Amino acid sequence: MVPDAKTRSRPISTSLLVAGFFGLALVAYLIIDSGTGEVASAMLVVGWGLFPITAFHIIPLFFSSLSWRELLPPSDRPGILSLAWMRWIRESINSLLPVASIGGDIAGARLAHLHGVPGTQAAASMIVDTTVGAVTQLIFVLSGVALLGLWWTENFSFNVLSGLLAGIAALVAGIAFFIFFQHKNMFARFVRLMRRLLPQNLLSDFERNASEIDDAIMLSYRSGAAFWRAIALRLIGWAAGAGEIWLVMYFLGQPFSVVEAFILESLSSGVRAAAFAVPAALGVQEGGLVLFGSLFGIPPEMALAISLSKRVRELLLGLPGLLAWYWGEGHHLLRRNRG
Repeated sequence: MVPDAKTRSRPISTSLLVAGFFGLALVAYLIIDSGTGEVASAMLVVGWGLFPITAFHIIPLFFSSLSWRELLPPSDRPGILSLAWMRWIRESINSLLPVASIGGDIAGARLAHLHGVPGTQAAASMIVDTTVGAVTQLIFVLSGVALLGLWWTENFSFNVLSGLLAGIAALVAGIAFFIFFQHKNMFARFVRLMRRLLPQNLLSDFERNASEIDDAIMLSYRSGAAFWRAIALRLIGWAAGAGEIWLVMYFLGQPFSVVEAFILESLSSGVRAAAFAVPAALGVQEGGLVLFGSLFGIPPEMALAISLSKRVRELLLGLPGLLAWYWGEGHHLLRRNRG
């Protein structure tokens, strides 16, 4: 007997909840260990600066939207504002819901399809956009590690650099496997695997489109200049994200160079990417910022203030994003029922 989808998804949902619980516990421990009063004082110093810090995130989000747009067929591309709206919803879902950083991408493909992009192209663009994001993030992290290697001070630890390189090697292996799998008819293989687990009636529609999605993925990689523009725009988006850390340090009244902000943002983003299975990288992001911040002489309470500022930004942008998603899905459902 084939287990139903609800039964199969239960272990995954449970593991995400457990990971989220331990992540929250780690956040609480780090705050208490660093001094609750000191962390609270640092957040109070940031104060109203949280609003410009939140608004600044629109810049990297915009470049990410431009990158995604390059991967869509020119004849069916939604407007840049529509794509920015979809990217906002994607990030909101991945940041605030326990979906292992992929639920937002699935929702993004659906939103693109609802805005006129053919289903196969929408799915293919999401796979390639995810790959572009992973590859460019790896380049971003490598750039930060290279700059860190030049930052030879008494706070620098060769052991930290060795650990970073080991983590990067694991990320390279994971990304390489993902790209290799895409070039080996990923969706068609997935359908063949699922035939043993799911009833045929649940796979029939997906099975018809699997080969078309695989072909569309290959066309995206062979799109020439458009693909490389997507790479360049996404890299700009990652680099722009360093401005968020710079702004937090500015409002904390601590001098911090753009290069230092770039290094800290790149390393912390790498830690967060490695912890994709932990909801919102709870605890992992905080621990990474405390560790890497110490290389620049940043006290733990200030490093936690940076992380908490990011959390506040995710809430200020993410909660309205989730509401917009719910409203859009509800509106679409009503229109379909009326039709």
